Amino acid sequence: MDAPPVPLPRPTSAEVEAEFTQHVRALAGPDAAPRPEQLAAVTSMLAEGRRTLLVARTGFGKSAVYFSATRMLRDRGWGPTIVVSPLLALMRDQIAAAERLGLKAVSINSSNVDDWHQVEADIAADRVDLLLIAPERFANQVFRDEVFHFMLERPFALVCDEAHCISDWGHDFRPDYLRLRRLLDELPPNTPVLATTATANHRVTVDVASQLGSDTRVLRTSLDRASLHLSAVELDTDAERWAWISAYLDQATGSGIIYTLTVDQAERLAAWLAERGHRVEAYTGQTDTSERVGLEEGLRSNELKALVATSALGMGFDKPDMAFCLHLGLPPTPVAYYQQVGRAGRAIERADVVSLPRPGDDQAVWRWFEQVSLPPKQTCDDVLMQMSAQRPVSIAALETMVNLGRSRLSTLLSILEVHGAIDRTKGGYVLADPQWNYDVLQAARLSELRRDEAAQMLAYPGLTTCRMRYLREQLDDGEATDCGRCDICTGVTPAVEVDPDVAAAAQLWLDGGDIAIEPRKMWPSGVDGVKGRIAASQQFRLGRALSRPHDGGWSAHVDRLLDGNLDMLDRVAQGLVGVLKRWDWEQRPTWICPMPSRAHGAIIDAVSDRLGAIGKLPVYRVVEQVDSTRPPQRDQANSAHQVANVLGAFAINQTCFAECPTGPVLLIDDTCSSRWTLTVVASLLGQAGSGHVLPLVLQLE
Repeated sequence: MDAPPVPLPRPTSAEVEAEFTQHVRALAGPDAAPRPEQLAAVTSMLAEGRRTLLVARTGFGKSAVYFSATRMLRDRGWGPTIVVSPLLALMRDQIAAAERLGLKAVSINSSNVDDWHQVEADIAADRVDLLLIAPERFANQVFRDEVFHFMLERPFALVCDEAHCISDWGHDFRPDYLRLRRLLDELPPNTPVLATTATANHRVTVDVASQLGSDTRVLRTSLDRASLHLSAVELDTDAERWAWISAYLDQATGSGIIYTLTVDQAERLAAWLAERGHRVEAYTGQTDTSERVGLEEGLRSNELKALVATSALGMGFDKPDMAFCLHLGLPPTPVAYYQQVGRAGRAIERADVVSLPRPGDDQAVWRWFEQVSLPPKQTCDDVLMQMSAQRPVSIAALETMVNLGRSRLSTLLSILEVHGAIDRTKGGYVLADPQWNYDVLQAARLSELRRDEAAQMLAYPGLTTCRMRYLREQLDDGEATDCGRCDICTGVTPAVEVDPDVAAAAQLWLDGGDIAIEPRKMWPSGVDGVKGRIAASQQFRLGRALSRPHDGGWSAHVDRLLDGNLDMLDRVAQGLVGVLKRWDWEQRPTWICPMPSRAHGAIIDAVSDRLGAIGKLPVYRVVEQVDSTRPPQRDQANSAHQVANVLGAFAINQTCFAECPTGPVLLIDDTCSSRWTLTVVASLLGQAGSGHVLPLVLQLE
C-alpha cells in the first residue's frame, strides 16, 4: 500500500484534548469528563502518531476513543476508519452508539450480504465514517477487490477491537485475527492504529504490542469494577442450582445474563425457567441472527428478565444497567470469566455476580474446548499431506482423507492459511509452503497454559481470599487489592434459599426432557458403497435418547450402568419406560432389537430384555457384528470416516429375522454421537424388509 501523495492534517495535542472533551460529553452527557487514559490513547494515536494498545476494563469507554478519533480525522479530510470486531452484537451496538457523534457506521458481515453493494457505493461516495468488519473479511477476495480498494484511496485509521484475539496466548484466540499481522506490516507508516481489549494479562499484552510494532505505546488501567459484588454458591446437583436460579430471579431487581457452557444447558434451563413463569429466553451460537437482535433488545429494554446464554453473548454486548450475571458452570479461564462478568454493572452502583460451579462436569467441557482449539501435529501433517501446489482440494474431499470434523477442519485450515502453509483458491486449498513446520514447543506451552488456567478456575469457587483481587491478579493488574465487596470480603452471600419442592420439580424436568434423534437423509460424499439420498424405507424414524453427558439428570445413572454397575439397570429401565410412554408413536413397535456393542453388549442385551418383559415385546438379536476389528466409532471425527468405519461391520441374521413379527422395531443402543451407526443398521434392516426402525439410545453424545 502506498502512502497518499499529500499528507492530511492531524490534530495537535491541544486540539485533541478540546475536541475529545466535547465528544465525551456528546456520548455520555453534559457532565461527563474524559478519563486520563482515554485522552492519553487518543493523543498517542493521533497527535503523536504512535500505534497504541489500550487495555482497560469493560465499561471503561474504549469505543469512545476511536469514535472521537474518527470524528477528528474525518473533520480533517481523512477516509473512513476500519474497525475489526469479532462479534455481530458488538457491531450492532457500535453502529447505534456512533450516531451520537454524527458518525455513519456500517457493517459488512455474513448476515447482511444483500447490503454489500450499497455499502460499497456509500464508501465510494465518501458517505461512511466507520466500517465495521469481522477479521475473516480479509480472507474474502470479493471484499478485498470490491470494497477494500476504495478504502485505500485516502489515508484511514485502523482499529482492532478485542485485540486479545490476535494472540494465541489469549483466552479467545481466533485464527482469522492473524490476518491483521500481515495487514499491519503493509500499512503506510502514517496510518493511525489503535488496539483495545479488556482481557489481556501481561503475556498477551506483550504479544499483541509486538505485533502492532516495535514503538507501540501500551496503556493499562485498573481492572477493578466497583459495582460488581462477586460470590460463589456451591450446590450438589443441577436441580438445586436450577432451583437457586429460579429463586434468585423471583427476588432480583433489574435484568441480566445467566451463562452456561453448552447450547443444551442454555436451552433446557431457559425452557424450565420459562415454564415457571420467568421472562427468559435462550441465546446461543445456534440462535438465528435475526432472532438475536430481538433478544438483545428485549434484554436491554427489560422486557426480558434474563437471557440464558453461552459465550455467543459476550464481547461487545452493552447494557449499562445490567443488574446481575450468573454462571451455571464456569468458563475454563479466569480471564474469560472476567470478560463475561464485565457485562454487568457498567452504569449502576451494584450488580450481583454469582457462580454456581458444576465440579467434574465443567472440567469435561473444558477438555473438549482444549481439543478443539489445539489441533495436534499429526493432524496438521495429515492435512498438508493431502495437498499439492497445483491441485486445489475442497473441504468435502479433505473430510474423506483426514479424520477431522468439519468445524475443526475449517478452523485448522484457517490457522494453516494465516501461517502461510496453504492458500485458499477457487475450488479449495493448495499447498503454499512445503517447508512449513508445526511449532511443537509452542503447542506444548499453550497446552500447559490451558491446564494452568483451568486449575486457577477450579480454585475460584473455594477461595478464602478476595475474589475480585484474584481475578485481577490473573490478568496481571498491578493495582489489585481486596475489593471489600465480595462474599469473602464481607462474609455475605445472596440471601437465596433453595426450595426442596422447586428442586424436585427441576429434577423431574431434568429427568423427563426427552431428547430427539433426527434421522440422517443423505450419505456423505466420497464414500465407496453409498451415494446420494438415503431411501425413505431405509431411514430410521425420529428416535429418542434418555440422557446427554453431564446433563444433571439421567446421565449420572446411565454412566454408572455403562461402567458395569448392574444395580442401576432397574433405575435406567424406569427412565426408558417413561420415554416410551411419552413417545407420540405413528405405529407402536412390535419387537425389540439390541444393537451389538463390543463395550456394552451385555448391558444392551439386559436393557432390551428388561424393556421386552415390561412391554411384553419379543426381543430378536438379528443384527450381528461381523467385523470386530474396526476402531471405536467415537474416534472417527467426520461423517465420511464414520460411515466408512461402519459399512460392512454389521449384517442381518436372516434366519433369526425370518422369525420376527411384522411392524416397527425398537432399536436399542448404548450411546450415539454421529447417528451413522444407527443409520447404517437401519438401512440394513430396511433392506431386509423390517418395519419402521425406532432408535432408543441411553445417551446422546
